[in-house]
Amino acid sequence: MTSEKLRVMIVDDHEVVREGIRAVLDRRPGVSVVGEAGTVAQAVEVALKERPDLVIMDLRLPDGSGVEACREIRSHLPETRMIMLTSYADDEAVMNAILAGASAYLLKQTHARQLVEAVELVAKGESLLDPLVTRRVLDQVRQISAGVSDKKSQLTEHEYKILLLIAEGKTNREIASEIYLSDKTVKNYVSNILSKLNLRRRSEAAAYIARRTPEPR
Repeated sequence: MTSEKLRVMIVDDHEVVREGIRAVLDRRPGVSVVGEAGTVAQAVEVALKERPDLVIMDLRLPDGSGVEACREIRSHLPETRMIMLTSYADDEAVMNAILAGASAYLLKQTHARQLVEAVELVAKGESLLDPLVTRRVLDQVRQISAGVSDKKSQLTEHEYKILLLIAEGKTNREIASEIYLSDKTVKNYVSNILSKLNLRRRSEAAAYIARRTPEPR
């Protein structure tokens, strides 16, 4: 982080939302909005050019996920912190955002004052979840811990490799591209993996691999 103004970038596909966030942040003397973007591609391009201290990122963008953009930006700029701002309290999205390196996950119903407080907290290196999603995430982690901790996986080496890619937050299409399979084949693999581990969602698989490393058969 710089000792001068906090350099913030705003990513949202709706111009009116970006303008609203900028108006809120412009009232803070210690904050400078250095860039805006409306797509994943633009977000990565602008971030690499402006090197912001913090990015406020929409979850759903026209050309992909804000999680993808978060992961890509942080791979180049690991010191840049991320706040996911979305309309959706989706369990899988929350887990994937955290695994991708996001420091905060807020809903767009958040008041302007709360957004500013979140920016200030994340800028100091702290993490924050919207109260509406915190309990759901904690409940999910507890369920995973109770239901999976003693279960031994029966994964093949190939399934284990795909599980690791799921844990990185990659989509079926991204996995297919990386291991040279069709999207449909990867989808079948993911279904088999979830079934073998007695899990329901990809986010649970991600949390599973984060907690332990099953041995491939």
